[in-house]
Amino acid sequence: MKFIILFGSPRKQGNTISLVEPFIKEIKDSGNEAEIVWLYDKEIKGCIACRNCQKDWTGFHCIIKDDMQEIFAKILASDKIILATPIYSWSCPAPMKALLDRLVYGMNKYYGEEKGPALWKGKSVALITTCGYRPENGSDLFEESIKRYCKHSQLVYEGMLSERDLGYNSVFISDDKIERARVFARNLL
Repeated sequence: MKFIILFGSPRKQGNTISLVEPFIKEIKDSGNEAEIVWLYDKEIKGCIACRNCQKDWTGFHCIIKDDMQEIFAKILASDKIILATPIYSWSCPAPMKALLDRLVYGMNKYYGEEKGPALWKGKSVALITTCGYRPENGSDLFEESIKRYCKHSQLVYEGMLSERDLGYNSVFISDDKIERARVFARNLL
């Protein structure tokens, strides 16, 4: 099985990666593949709602020339899509939001003259989030938006692992959090 982790944090040594690393280790130790796409390292422009992508149902076909073509291909080649992100203002940071907006149009051919297919129909999506509030008050709105996104896009939503950061004067990662990340990976397998 192939996992793609779309990583939405600007910090490569932060809380979110410390939760993603044991998740990836569990995936790989089980004989599966996992690849991280660092969204802050990519050029991902916002959707301009031109609907050019709707004219051809054979692929992404966005007129914006950036790194989305590469990401699109990786998503289609994967079995499971993991959105790994810190929560900023009850949602995801800007690069992930731009990615999600571009994918909802480029992957779903619903918005043209005729309603077409969802190119990624049936793929699984799961979330790994970190937040400063208790998850039920910090990650809940983002999770709900992704559940609706998945339903609209004919994706299978498989759940969320969300862990709280108690502040800059505390250590985020713990053995308990590492174990929950490993269990979450096993549940997705």
